[in-house]
Amino acid sequence: MSAGDLAPWASDPARSRGRRIAEPPAPPRNVHQRDRDRIVHSTAFRRLVYKTQVFINHQGDLFRTRLTHSLEVAQLGRSAARALRLNEDLVEGIALAHDLGHAPFGHAGQDALQACMAAHGGFEHNLQSLRVVDALEIRYPAFDGLNLSFETREGILKHCSPSNARRLVAAEPDGPAQRFISGTQPSLEAQLVNLSDAMAYNAHDIDDGLRAGLITLAQLNAVPLFDRWRLSVLADFPALAAQPNRRLLFETLRRLLSAQVQDLVATTAAALAEHRPADSDAARALPPLVRFSPGLHAQNAELKRFLFSALYRHPQVTQSTDLARTMVSELYAAYIARPDEMPADYAAAAKLPRSVADYIAGMTDRYAQREHHRLTGRRLFAD
Repeated sequence: MSAGDLAPWASDPARSRGRRIAEPPAPPRNVHQRDRDRIVHSTAFRRLVYKTQVFINHQGDLFRTRLTHSLEVAQLGRSAARALRLNEDLVEGIALAHDLGHAPFGHAGQDALQACMAAHGGFEHNLQSLRVVDALEIRYPAFDGLNLSFETREGILKHCSPSNARRLVAAEPDGPAQRFISGTQPSLEAQLVNLSDAMAYNAHDIDDGLRAGLITLAQLNAVPLFDRWRLSVLADFPALAAQPNRRLLFETLRRLLSAQVQDLVATTAAALAEHRPADSDAARALPPLVRFSPGLHAQNAELKRFLFSALYRHPQVTQSTDLARTMVSELYAAYIARPDEMPADYAAAAKLPRSVADYIAGMTDRYAQREHHRLTGRRLFAD
């Protein structure tokens, strides 16, 4: 989509707030296309292929990883952005980068690092994603990080604690953390990625949970949002009731995602027509405009509650996540005691606890397992 096709309230790449370190343009790409390309070529992005979502990497080859999740978020986001005439390139860049700071083993790894770093500023995966693109990627001779535009960095920083927001604002008064102090919103593109993330999570966790045998179709049939589209599929293809469930599941999830995107586009278009912000900054000053209808929002919340109780708290999942927390905690303790076990640039860092957290957060699941075995002699996960 060219800049001339963008809605007035979309993020116009020609009016970007720019990069922290000024760089000459790189035609024919605009600033947000260049951001996306830098993200795709980053080391942190490649590592996402071996970082877990819900299931630990060794548990199967077909479960989602952070990489496949990020691609699904980008696809959903771009579809909605095109319909709303928002900046597709910015949406894609934010989507591809939003999980770069996730620790190995998903939220279990994050929780372990947060506990380890409690006395040293804590650990937040959104803040770590920003740290990756601002400082930890070492690729360019003129600067650390990827030197991304303000708009992409703003979208990456989805959440931020008040204490960390104040610290970031002190260092960069007009930076992406300012909105957590002022109470304003991120760009419409960032808002769209946040909801695309939620849509992708719910759909692929249903698929992965069923594939793993941890939840059943019978359980899902009691969830109204899922059952509505299951019944719709059976009405059109009644023979699927007597066949293996994969075709029925895939078509149900396809219709579920399509319905959510359509609802989001219609509800957001109505909100934009009502408020008609003059530009992207005016949209930031309004309440969130990218949203689901109240009915779908409530149904999504009900689906999320089901997944939380039936899948995320399933004994098999909690057993794996407990082991993962132990592994990350023991890795942290080992590196604090013996920093020379890390690469020299991490071991020589002035702030050792933060450099240890940076090093562990950058690990893939399988590398963390290998390092834990090397340092402790123990294997926590069965082969």
